[in-house]
Order: sequence, then C-alpha cells, then structure tokens
Amino acid sequence: MSTEQSIEDVAREMYDTKGVMKPKFQVDSGLTPEIISMISDEKHEPDWMREFRQKSLEIYNSTALPDWGPSLDGLDMANIVTYVRPNSKMETSWEDVPDEIKNTFERLGIPEAERTGLAGVGAQYDSEVVYHSVKKEVADLGVVYTDMDTALKGEYGDLVREKFMQILRTTEHKFMALHGAVWSGGSFVYVPEGVEVSIPLQSYFRFNAAGAGQFEHTLIIVEKNASLHFIEGCSAPKYNVANIHAGCVELYVGEGARLRYSTIENWSKNMYNLNSKRAVVEKNGIIEWVSGSFGSHTGCLYPMSVLRGEGARMDYTGITFAGAGQDLDTGAQVIHAAPNTSSRISAKSISKDGGLSTFRGGITVNKDAKGCKVSVSCDSLMLDSISRSDTVPVLDVRGDDVDIGYEAKIGRISEQAIYYLMSRGISEADAKAMIVNGFAEPISKELPLEYAVEMNNLISLEMKGNT
Repeated sequence: MSTEQSIEDVAREMYDTKGVMKPKFQVDSGLTPEIISMISDEKHEPDWMREFRQKSLEIYNSTALPDWGPSLDGLDMANIVTYVRPNSKMETSWEDVPDEIKNTFERLGIPEAERTGLAGVGAQYDSEVVYHSVKKEVADLGVVYTDMDTALKGEYGDLVREKFMQILRTTEHKFMALHGAVWSGGSFVYVPEGVEVSIPLQSYFRFNAAGAGQFEHTLIIVEKNASLHFIEGCSAPKYNVANIHAGCVELYVGEGARLRYSTIENWSKNMYNLNSKRAVVEKNGIIEWVSGSFGSHTGCLYPMSVLRGEGARMDYTGITFAGAGQDLDTGAQVIHAAPNTSSRISAKSISKDGGLSTFRGGITVNKDAKGCKVSVSCDSLMLDSISRSDTVPVLDVRGDDVDIGYEAKIGRISEQAIYYLMSRGISEADAKAMIVNGFAEPISKELPLEYAVEMNNLISLEMKGNT
C-alpha cells in the first residue's frame, strides 16, 4: 500500500472531533485564591492539599516567566479556565461511561486497546478521570492503579502526601507552581517489591474544552526489583483560542527496578504544552523514556532522570515533528549523582513548512560520580529551506573519571534519494514520506504496536500538510 493511500485511511478528524457535552461544573477563567479554593471544595480535598494549592499560587504569582526558550506571549492565564468537570463520575465499567465521552474514546481506540492487551486503563476527559480499571490478576499481585483523587483521599493518602511534588518542586519554575495550584486528575501507580507487571498499564488524556487547561498529575512508584511498562497518550481538538497543558509526572524507580514510560503527545496546534517529567532512580535501577511530540503551537518538554544510586541507568528515545506555526523545544536531562551510572539519549527531530525544532541535551555529572558513561546522539532533519532546527548541548561535568560522547547532526532531506526513488516510479510525496518514516523508524520500533501505528500516521498526516 502506498503512503498516499495510508494517509487517506487516517483522517485528522478522529483527533479534531469536538465533544458537545456541557460540563457539569467549571470555574471562571483566571487565577485567584477564590478560584483555587473552589477547586478544592469541588474535589473535597484534605486540608493539607488545600494549603498546598494556595501556597503554590503564591509562588506562581511571585515567579517570573522563563527568560529563555519559545515565546509564551500568546498565553494569558487570565483567559484560561483551569478546572472543567465533565458530566460524569469516575466509572469502573466502560458501559457506564456517558455515551458522548465513550464515543470520543472509542474513536481513539481506547476500549479496543484495553481488550487486546493492557493490564489496566485510565481515561481522563478534561479535568477529571472518567474511567479506570485494572485486571484482577494484576490487582491480585498487589499492584495499585487508580486515579490520583482516589489515591489522595483513600488508603494511599499518606503515601501521596509523602511523595507528591517532591521530585518536581513548585519553586523550580512558574509552571510547576501553576501545576501545584490547579492540578486535577492523573494516575497513581504502586508496584510492590519483586512484582513484574508483564503487560502495560495505560492512561489516556482527552482535552475537549476551548480556552481551558489540563493539569493532570502522574505518580508512579516501582519498588525494589519490580518492573512496569506505563503508556500515556493524549490528544485534543483544535480551537482558535489558546489552551494550555501543564501536567507533571513523578517517577520513583527502586533498587534493581525497571520502568519504561512511553508517551505520544498529540496535542492540537493551539496548545501550549508545558509539561514536566522527572524520575529518581536508585541502585541498579533502570528508567526508559520513549517519547513522541506532535501537535502543539508551543512545546517545552525535557524529561529528567536523577541517577541517585550506584549502577543506575537511563535510556531516552524521542522524536519531535514541528510543522507550520510550531515552536517545539524538547530534549532530555540527566543527573549522574552516583558512581558507575550510565545514560543514553537518542533524539530525532523533523521540521517542515517553517517549523522550529530545538533539542536541549542537559548532562550533569557530580564530582563523586566516578566511572559514569554518557552517550548523546541528536539527529535533525529539515524538509525545506524555511524551517529551522537547533541543538543546544549543556554539559556540567565536575569529575575526571567520565566517558562522554555527544554527537549532533543537522541536515536537509536528500534530493538525490528523492530522485532515486522517483526514478523507480514512486511519487515525490511518497518518496519524501518514505525517507521521513525511515528516519523515524528507530523510535517507532520502541513503541507498543498501536502507538507505533499512531506515530507513523501522524507523520504521514504532517507530511501531507494537514493541520
């Protein structure tokens, strides 16, 4: 089947279809102490979380915007609605989810994915989780997979209080403080010591409201010698007003544990995607990031791994596609805080039709972190003369017993390769798409099948010029 035929098979409308259900409740636009209190009241939160939100708002108001990276001039929080509750409570049976919400997720393939090979599924619509389930055989192992509100107010409340926003601090930058003030929804996962979850868990975040924000919080704890693969997907329809996504992901990887965190971010092109993700990895633990960044008007995303224990390891594999009107500033960061730790970053970016793509690779090696090994490879592909791709390496090496390799390549799509393929009867559009898909293949092969298919479809749609 030709690439053009594949493009015809995948309509952007599956992502851009807007829901018509009116929300059950939403706050006014803007950020005030009264609005923050209203969110806590609506969610019936404990006092410590109410206080945390108000303190976060104070930090937000006293913190300046970042003085580097993409312009955020088009984002005005005074016009953003920070909490939208859908007209549905959280269900554990898919049949009980309201039809309007259920149909949206079914168009995106979520129930089918659950039936064909996931250990558990969570689905969030706007500011709240509307569906959550976990297979009995997984729960019987002691694995906890639920939404953050249930964890906060239930038997895991003390653990949430101990871990919540301890890896990502509200004092780090303005949008972490914003998250602390208005967060809602997200997933809580706890994997006990020695438990290997052989099939993935998945959360999917669907953003439907215009002029609003989504601020889900994901907290995953994988104990000693345990393992987990967690998949996250997200999408939103396109509007003519700015939306913001400022979620936070905190990952705790215990001694000898292994966590793979895979995500495809497929936001609409009116979205400011200002997401924060970080993992702390103990002795001989492994964190693996697989990341695809698509859509978004402006994106800032730099997953960080803190290798705190000796022998800890990090692998990052990611791809970014910036098309017309997009400024995607992405990358990965790692802190080697213990001896004999290792990290590998493999990133690819594609820019087209004037899109701006920037990769930032941040490596810190502490003085006592002897015997560390670091490998960074960044490949950028520009599809025309009006696009731009930049690589910004940041190396902070404080010791001398370190092995570091850092490679960055930026180039144009090969006219010779296109000519060769066209000489074999392939159209120019198909030839370019084939080259781009080949360029992205090392990333797609690391994704679960349904997400690899989605990523390839998104690349095909971008190559065709759909927005």
